Formats: sequence, C-alpha cells, structure tokens
Amino acid sequence: MFKKVLIANRGEIAIRVIRACRELGIATVAVHSEADAGSLHVRFADEAVCIGPPQPLASYLNVPALISAAEITAADAIHPGYGFLSESSEFARIVESCRLGFIGPRSDVMALWGDKIRARETARKYGLPLLPGSEALRDAEHAEAEAGRVGYPVMIKARGGGGGRGMRIVRGEGEVRRAFESATAEAMNAFKNPELYLERFIEKPKHIEFQALADMHGQVWTLGERECSLQRRNQKLVEEAPSPVMTDELRASIGDSIRHALRETGYTSLGTLEFLRDTNGELYFMEMNARVQVEHPVTEMTTGVDLVVEQIRAAAGEKLELGDTRPWRFRGHAIECRILAEDPVTFAPWPGQITEYHPPGGMGIRVDSGVFGGWRVPSEYDSLLAKLIAHAPTREQAIRRMRHALDEFIIGGIRTNIDLHKRLLELPEMMNGTHTTRTVEQLMARGRPER
Repeated sequence: MFKKVLIANRGEIAIRVIRACRELGIATVAVHSEADAGSLHVRFADEAVCIGPPQPLASYLNVPALISAAEITAADAIHPGYGFLSESSEFARIVESCRLGFIGPRSDVMALWGDKIRARETARKYGLPLLPGSEALRDAEHAEAEAGRVGYPVMIKARGGGGGRGMRIVRGEGEVRRAFESATAEAMNAFKNPELYLERFIEKPKHIEFQALADMHGQVWTLGERECSLQRRNQKLVEEAPSPVMTDELRASIGDSIRHALRETGYTSLGTLEFLRDTNGELYFMEMNARVQVEHPVTEMTTGVDLVVEQIRAAAGEKLELGDTRPWRFRGHAIECRILAEDPVTFAPWPGQITEYHPPGGMGIRVDSGVFGGWRVPSEYDSLLAKLIAHAPTREQAIRRMRHALDEFIIGGIRTNIDLHKRLLELPEMMNGTHTTRTVEQLMARGRPER
C-alpha cells in the first residue's frame, strides 16, 4: 500500500480522496494555487504545496510543478481526481516514468480508451453496441461524404474531447462545413487535438453509464448503471442509480460485454462506460471515462462500495475482495444534484464570497463539498460548489428526500442553481422516468413560471 499520496486536484474531489486515504492509513499532500491557499482541501491534508498562480495552466495543469511537489514531499503516488489531468495518458506516462504510482489505469490503456475512435473500435471488437459512425475526418468534404453515408442528423465530435466541447449537431448537408470548422477550432483550443469524427445523432436519448472496477489480478466488476439524462449543453445536472428504465436482462448483457472488454484490454482501475438509449430501448456505446466520475456517490450509496478506496487499493496492486463479479444488486435508490455557482437565468458562472453556508442533513442525505461560509468562490475554475445526494429505499422516496434537502440548502452571497433543481424534480417526466437529454432544454424554452 502507498504511504503518501499527492492529490493533483482541488475542491470537493480532493477532500473525497483525502477521506479515502485516511480510511487506508495513507498520508496526503494537497497541492494548491495561490487562489486556493485557504481552501478546505489544503487545511485537511497532512501537507500542502503551492504550485503556482490561479490560472490552471500555471498550477493544476503544470506537470513539472506537480511532479516536483511529489518529489519534495516524498509522495509515492499521485491521485488525479477528475477533470484537469485525470484523463491525460501523457501525464500518467510521466508519473510512471518518475517511478510514482498513478491512481488510475496504465498510461497505454488510458490512451487506448481515451481516444474516442480507438475506443469505438475496441468496443466493437468486444461486442459492445455502437451507433453508425466514421473514422477520423480528413476535412469538411470528407465530413459531408461520411454524414451522407451515415444519414442525418449526425453529431460531429472531438476525437480527444469530453465535457460537451467540440460537439456539433448537423441536420443537413448545408450545415456540415460550418459545424466542422467551428468544432475543429473548439477541439484544438480545448484539447490541443483538432481531429474529429461523427456518428448518428439520436434526437431524444437517455444517457446511461455503467460503473466498472478492475484490479491487477484479472477481476472486473460492473457495479450497475447511473442515469444522467438531465443535462444542459451536454453538462450533467442530475444523476441517479439505478436507471428507472433499465431491465435486469439488459444490465446483465451489457455488464458481461464490459467485463470482457476491460479484462482483455488490461484495464485496472475505476472506469465509466457511457451509452445512449434510444426510444426503442437499445443502448449504444459512446465513450469511456478512465477516472472517478463526479457522480460516483450515487453508486456508492446504492452498492455500499467505497469506490475511491477500492480505486487506491487496485492501483497499489492489492487483490480486491468484492465477491461475485456478476451484475451488482442495488440497495435502494440514490439521486445526486450538482449545486453550481451560476446565474439561474443566464447560467453564467457567479464567483464571489459565500456569506452564509448551511448544508442539509437527515436520514439518507449526503453532501460532498469543498466550500464554507466566508470562502470566496474563485473565477478561474469550475463552478461546482457541492454535490447533494439523497438515498432511500425507493425512487419516489429518494426524490422526496432530495426536495426537502434542497429546501434546507442555504448558500448566501452568490447565486446558485438550487431553484433549477427544485423545478427539475417537479417535472412529470422526472417523476415517471421518461426524461431525456432534451428535457432541461425544453424546460428552459418554456420559460420561468411566475411565482
């Protein structure tokens, strides 16, 4: 087992990793920018190192600074959290070359699954269902030809992308060139990789993802699925486990294919395989996220497995003892709402000082957060303030608990999306489980109801 772990991240995920390390008796090192000097993850870690000014490129994305911080504190492993460098196979390779443990998959396996086109090829090889799509697009003319072959509408996507960036919906031939050019520019700016591909676009899909976990001893588990259909601009807002539309038969079938694919490719860590579900109930593989997900708590609450602890154990080479590797049986239902610092109308980020902070509590309520009263939300980073999770024996009870928890959540001094979550949980589509990735967009188009 590792003796000291450096956490190459900030905010609530850094605190989550600190707590997991404490469970295992591992010392922790927090890194921080100048803007985060007073943050909770800095206060909670055993040691802390300032790695640069507020801008991410000069701090949390500064690989030499991160490696130096690990060396001067004698850390023997690095946990990347999510975001920042968590899916950079090059960062993982550098960590490995410095003889440090990387708490994630091997760099070569991460490169395989992180490349969207190679991931599609791998998924097809091991029996995962795919939407019709293309290889890498050479230019706009090639994109037009491939879109015609696949059939409109199509989605143009960044080969190295994520988080909704570098994606464009194209409904006809006349839209291809402009979409190709704008997606290329965005992909280059966001990922330093301008390559694109396309696949058939599903108009009103559900977004369903499967949590996987593997160790270095050939064991692979799928711990059920999460539904993440309530999204805005391809950014998830609400997640739940299990999905209200998943059948035991489909869960078992997809789980078998996932375990086979991960075992054959040598995957040894946490990972999430994302799918779209069409109106006929068919699932199609989209991509693999080779890291811990923001929404991992809903799986933890419904399986009883501490995913971050097991991720660390797997990276240290331990043989995990989770029992049967067949599909997991859920314990009740869990829902997560992402609480963001943003304007509730324009959705623009809303940095500033938190003057009052009162998180909810009670039976079945969990709050993962890195903020406190008096803390100033910086403008340089993601607007996520907290993750609010409600767990109950049934889905209806979990929704009810979440509503009460949102009513109790007080964050003063800045604007948040708490009221939006209240509206989402009142929607008939959410109550009956028919919500899709278009539901939030349709709600916004209807406008804000009068109070």
